[in-house]
Amino acid sequence: MPRPTNPLRTWCGAFAAAAGLGAALLLAAPASAQYTGPHGVAPTTVAEVLKSGSDDQQVVLRGKLVKKVGSDKYEFSDGTGSIRVEIDAKRFPAEPIDDKVTVEIQGELEKDFMHSPEIDVDVIRRISGS
Repeated sequence: MPRPTNPLRTWCGAFAAAAGLGAALLLAAPASAQYTGPHGVAPTTVAEVLKSGSDDQQVVLRGKLVKKVGSDKYEFSDGTGSIRVEIDAKRFPAEPIDDKVTVEIQGELEKDFMHSPEIDVDVIRRISGS
């Protein structure tokens, strides 16, 4: 006499097979990393950013850090104007930067209602200088 089949056992077996197939498909799929570098934003000027920049706009500027105004805040100038920038210590290159070094900064414009505009810097690199 054939032995009766346990429906729960049949269901669990089917579920385990489906889960195994799903895991195999996930492992076989190519990995997709996200691009975290520059976004192809052309360099602009401080004057242009102050005149027509919008909140959260990605910007690239070339100029100099002319003075430190806070723990991680600096005044940046490119000859067309100045703007405050926020640069975390971990963002600075290994080589020292002073007010004579030309740098390129890439970051996001922050325009809050009650505060003057500021650039939150993601990347800073030396262009030229001592």
